[in-house]
Amino acid sequence: MEWTEEQIETLRRLWAEGLSTAEIGRRMGISKNAVVGKAHRLHLPARPSPIRRGGEGAKPAAPRPPRRTLRPAMPRPSPLFPAAEPRPAPAPVPAEPRRAPAPVVPMPRVEPLRTGNATCCWPIGDPGTPGFRFCGAPALIGKPYCAEHAAIAYVRVKDRREDAA
Repeated sequence: MEWTEEQIETLRRLWAEGLSTAEIGRRMGISKNAVVGKAHRLHLPARPSPIRRGGEGAKPAAPRPPRRTLRPAMPRPSPLFPAAEPRPAPAPVPAEPRRAPAPVVPMPRVEPLRTGNATCCWPIGDPGTPGFRFCGAPALIGKPYCAEHAAIAYVRVKDRREDAA
C-alpha cells in the first residue's frame, strides 16, 4: 500500500488520540494490520495491550513457586501390546493325592510373522497373549487373506441409488 503524506498525518493524529488500531483502520478505510505495520515503521510510541486482565482493583498476581525438576518419565507401554499386570499369588491348595499329568497334545504352530503373501495374515487371538497367531491358510491371489477372511474384510459398498429407493 502506498501511504500519502495526508494519510500519515491522519494516522499520527488518530494514534495520538489513543484510538485502537481497528478503529483507526475503520476511519481510514484500511486494515488494522496496515495501521500496526505503519505505526511500527514510523516508530510511534508503543501502547499497552488492549486486553484487560483482572479489571480495576485487581490484586497483582502472587509470585509462582519455583518449578520442581522432574525425573525423566519412564517409557509407557505400547497401547497395542499393554504390559501384563502382576497376578495375585494363588491360594494354597490342600494336599491331595498326586495324579498323573494330562497328556500334552501338540498343536500345529503357524509362525506369527508373515513370510510372504502365500498365506492368510488374518490375526487370530489377542496380540498380547502367547496363543496369538495368524490364520496361515492359503491366501487368494492378489489378496492378503484366505477366501473365508477375505469375505469378512472386503464388503461391497452399496450403491447410493439402492438406499434412495
